[in-house]
Amino acid sequence: MMKVPTTKKENFYFGMMMCVGMVIMMTTYNLITNGLIGNISLAAVLLQFVLGFMIAFLLELFVVGPAAKKIVFSITRNKSSKMIMIVAMAFFMVIGMVTFMSMYGLASSYYADGLPGESLLGSYFSIFIKNFVFALPLQLLIVGPIVRFLFGKLKANRMNESLTTV
Repeated sequence: MMKVPTTKKENFYFGMMMCVGMVIMMTTYNLITNGLIGNISLAAVLLQFVLGFMIAFLLELFVVGPAAKKIVFSITRNKSSKMIMIVAMAFFMVIGMVTFMSMYGLASSYYADGLPGESLLGSYFSIFIKNFVFALPLQLLIVGPIVRFLFGKLKANRMNESLTTV
């Protein structure tokens, strides 16, 4: 059974878990594709993770998450199918997060070494496509299922603890 958050508190923790997984994977992917692994210090890599997580989590919590939920609930007819809801939510979350996080990536690239020979818009779309192609399957096939599994385990453990203390 796929576990999804049902309260605001659960949604907060679920979003945090999802952001940690996606930021680790996407930051690593971008460092590798830009040839930066081994060329920047461990401190710089950790800074990228921390900044990426903070920005992603705030976006997920206040901008992309609420917008994606509104879109999903307005376009899905079969709200009883958890699978359809999960896939639709993942799709719209990825579109929103890649849209904004690609801006962050563009700003980071520009700050680090400028935009070598590409226009700002061309660079943005290049980053967006590269990130979207990686992020969607990552979310649907790896990070999403792992986070839902772990979230379900944590939720079940918490329910068992509350039952045993009664």
